[in-house]
Amino acid sequence: MFILRSAEKKDIDDLYSLSQLITFINLPPDREIIEQKVESSLRSFISPSKNLWENYYLFVMEDTEAKRVIGASMIHAQHGTEEEPHFYLTVGQENKFSSTINTGFIHGTLKLGLESDGPTEIGGLILSPEYRANKSKLGKQLSFVRFLYMAIRPQFFKDTVHSELMPPFDKDGRAPLWEAIGRRFMNLEYQEADILSRSNKEFILNLFPSDTIYETLLPIEARHAIGKVGKETLPVKKMLESIGFEYTNEVDPFDGGPHYRAKLQDIEPVKNLFRAQIIQAETKEKTPYLIKLSADNDPLFRAAMVFGEKKDKQLLISAEQVNKLKIQENFETFVTTI
Repeated sequence: MFILRSAEKKDIDDLYSLSQLITFINLPPDREIIEQKVESSLRSFISPSKNLWENYYLFVMEDTEAKRVIGASMIHAQHGTEEEPHFYLTVGQENKFSSTINTGFIHGTLKLGLESDGPTEIGGLILSPEYRANKSKLGKQLSFVRFLYMAIRPQFFKDTVHSELMPPFDKDGRAPLWEAIGRRFMNLEYQEADILSRSNKEFILNLFPSDTIYETLLPIEARHAIGKVGKETLPVKKMLESIGFEYTNEVDPFDGGPHYRAKLQDIEPVKNLFRAQIIQAETKEKTPYLIKLSADNDPLFRAAMVFGEKKDKQLLISAEQVNKLKIQENFETFVTTI
């Protein structure tokens, strides 16, 4: 059985082990930073700040049989403020034509922009490799639990939800767009700049080229990386598109990874939220649903995927699932599709 829940201090060792698996800015291989993230998340769940940008929510997936955390995902309630803007490159076109030589070109362009009243951001999704391709679609569960939580408590999030996807990297693990632009203007390694930008973005505004950048002048590898996703990120892109997210024609200024957005109320699992009484019953229909397991007065969050049948204001699930999840008789909760 797999349980989705808010991260707790007991998860720090498992989260630290997960952080060793991939270079991941949202879950760095630094125990002290992970401890700080868990503590910040607990504060956000228990007593969220009125300043949305201070609220970070960290969810984990626990394998209850192995008794360990095998994945994580995150929400930042607001990404982009006056003090720490959200930076991006707008991807556009510019037409050039000469009547003298009867020749014209369409040039791809990039232009630095910033946002000081930013959207809610989802990110930080990681799943232990041995659990990938699981028939229970664990990665999808880790992603959708964030939408379930935001659907239940929309007042703590912005109207727009933002996601930044990873681009393809070269065989040496470098970001082609960074090598073409960022390194030349900032004299930093990609990872160094990415880490620094999480706490101080002044160097971006003062060092990054502010005028139009013509893609024609960039190496072909950099041009081909703009707005594209890496092979491992392709399923995430398809999933986001399937539930209402759209490419914004904006990319990360460091690596060229595409930005996707959707209105919170238009995201499929948010639109499909309903409240139901969980009933133990045998049913032929086995539709997957994500259900909130924690009580309404519990600030910490627990959820799980179940298979069942919706009937009016009831969700019928098997006795085995009721027993495994320890669901009380006539338990009423929030449910969404997955």
